[in-house]
Amino acid sequence: MKYKLLIFFLVGFLIYLIDIGLNSYDEKEIYISDQEIISLVTAWKSQVGRNPNDDEITRIINNLVEEEILYREALLLGLEKEDRIIKRRLAQKISFLKQESIPKAPSYDDLSNYYNNNKDKYFIDPKYTFTHYFFSSDNDSNKRSKEAFLNIDLNFEIESDPFFLGKNFVDITKRDIESDFGNNFSNYFDSIELDKWLGPFRSAFGHHIIYVTSYQEGFYPDINKVLKKVEVDFMLYQKDMALEKYLNEIKSEYKIYINPDLQI
Repeated sequence: MKYKLLIFFLVGFLIYLIDIGLNSYDEKEIYISDQEIISLVTAWKSQVGRNPNDDEITRIINNLVEEEILYREALLLGLEKEDRIIKRRLAQKISFLKQESIPKAPSYDDLSNYYNNNKDKYFIDPKYTFTHYFFSSDNDSNKRSKEAFLNIDLNFEIESDPFFLGKNFVDITKRDIESDFGNNFSNYFDSIELDKWLGPFRSAFGHHIIYVTSYQEGFYPDINKVLKKVEVDFMLYQKDMALEKYLNEIKSEYKIYINPDLQI
């Protein structure tokens, strides 16, 4: 009988302790951890370049407390419910949490399989080295470039215009050429001949006579040459897959209502 009473009182005492623990949280009580303060002080030191004095540490802590108070008051008023910025920020935070749950160290086989399935991401584009004469569209570029092209092999002095990016281009890709010259100028390089003056070709700025001295074919690099980049890309891919998996698992728990008659 004594043992039964002892057990009864022990169980009752445990329930009491649990009840205290569950109900001890008070929305008006704020607990600032040592780690929060240390983190803020460290950030302050990084920005200012020295240790904060006592008054500055006090202000750092006061700012943290005031921020927490305002945050809780905002929650009590429900201000977060219609704020797209807050929603987006919270969505980002849980996304980061789910993405961080992936394994940290992929194996070489993992990276090799990822590389082989995404080789086009690592393709090294063809590169061209060339020089050119430029004729500005502001100064009858079509006529002047044609006349210059007819005389270019006769050792006559070519009266061209200065080009804002210069005259010589070394190991430049078609993507770079298009960015620099515009107007689908890079298409002229699809069937280009080496060591020969060609043109005139029109760009976004006028006409050009070009002379390509070298061409390097595009290629797929050995995985070991780009292993670090492959690892970074693979980790990002794993994070995206982890988030997608999480969303697919919880989407079925939600009912989505959208007005089918909405006119936009």
